[in-house]
Amino acid sequence: MNTASRAGRPRASSRETLAEAACELFLEQGYEATSIVDITRRAGVSRSSFFNYFSSKSDVLWSGFDARIDAALIALARLGTDADGAAVRGALRPMLHELAPDPLALALRNASAMGVETELLRDTGLRHARLSSGIAATARSAGIEAIRADILGSALATAVLSSVRVWAEQGAGQASLEAQFDEALHAIHDLPWG
Repeated sequence: MNTASRAGRPRASSRETLAEAACELFLEQGYEATSIVDITRRAGVSRSSFFNYFSSKSDVLWSGFDARIDAALIALARLGTDADGAAVRGALRPMLHELAPDPLALALRNASAMGVETELLRDTGLRHARLSSGIAATARSAGIEAIRADILGSALATAVLSSVRVWAEQGAGQASLEAQFDEALHAIHDLPWG
């Protein structure tokens, strides 16, 4: 019996295998025509394995970024009354740091070919709402009145999500996502945290 490890690329986790299979199928036959059974069959895992990692087809695209949003919301909540523009931007930056090309980036770049335009529009709106709400709550706790806080929340959430979209559409890895975010922040400079 050979106990030496196999040479070459290590075997991908079931999560990675499922995400890769889903993206391949979305490109081949479109998002709507792809079922979870198709994905699990392509990945060679059970349907229950899919649901160990993802709650839905769209979760395949967003789960990595959702974890980054969750971490940002925790960081924002910790700022409390000490929140200011620099601290809020500091809580948002890790969302974008070393974001690797992933299923979301692939979907953003190939939305038409995958047939995910409507899905991305709806799901981006959900992420925007979560992030915007967290930023606005931080602004309110720091003493900014409600309307300005809501505007700040929306503007900064838009800066994050727009940066990711533009970065992905240009070819993830071709440009600096952090530079895209800095450019987006400059666009909202006349707001108190700009």
